[in-house]
Amino acid sequence: MDPKLTLTFLKPGLQTTIQDKGRLGYQYLGIPIGGALDQKSAKMANFLVSNDENEPVFEITLTGPEILFDSDALIAITGANFEVYSDGVLIDNNKAHYLTSGSIISFGKLKAGSRAYLAVAGKWNVQKWKNSASPLLQSPEATADSFIKKGSKISIDSHYLNKTESWDKNKTLPVLSNKIRVKVKAGPDFEKISRMTIAEFFSQGHTISNDSNRMGYRLESKLTKAEKRDELISSGIIPGTIQLTQSGQAIILLNDAQITGGYPRIANIEEDDLDSMAQLKPGDEIWFSLV
Repeated sequence: MDPKLTLTFLKPGLQTTIQDKGRLGYQYLGIPIGGALDQKSAKMANFLVSNDENEPVFEITLTGPEILFDSDALIAITGANFEVYSDGVLIDNNKAHYLTSGSIISFGKLKAGSRAYLAVAGKWNVQKWKNSASPLLQSPEATADSFIKKGSKISIDSHYLNKTESWDKNKTLPVLSNKIRVKVKAGPDFEKISRMTIAEFFSQGHTISNDSNRMGYRLESKLTKAEKRDELISSGIIPGTIQLTQSGQAIILLNDAQITGGYPRIANIEEDDLDSMAQLKPGDEIWFSLV
């Protein structure tokens, strides 16, 4: 029998949640995909501790938690570049680390990016709904334990190999920058939008507003050439869909967004760029290139 490991959150951080690959295949029921916003970093964290890629991880946003481990453990932290400490000693990101019983992991300064992913080797004993432990902002009672708060305890059947994995340097990682350019394809409503609005959209950088969360990034830039129009019949959206509101504001829909929307869909961010986009934070700038 694998030894039990309990993690106790002495501090929760700004927004720490349990995430996995999400709820693929339930969108016809109106259920958002959810899951880690930066899937590549989440997958890497699990790889480094030899977990299955479907095992949950902690998604840590902007400010990190403080966690007590009551038994030996193997962990890895990927994604955003935080200063991370094990019992006060700085440890590296993107590497596996062995912890001894009683160790405390804490997070310091955020240097780049916005979301880190903490994997812990073993089988997580967490509540799931529709095959996922990821929380639903629209229905928090479904996976209440996945919203981490002070005093939260997570139990893991701690099993790991006597070796750690190394990430292939040839495999690309998400870009961690306060200014990025992403590739987009024309959205389903592209031809319904005026050429002047489209030109304005692609000729400027767009700043992530403070009114942003896991449902979507609101962009501060206003498109002055955007024409007033009635809302469209609600149509399907996916993570990375960019909508234009009647006021000329653009919104990038993310994993926790509802699955339909009534605003014109000017573009969809290419899947390869979604992970880098997910590492943006309020005040950062994003540019779009049509491919």
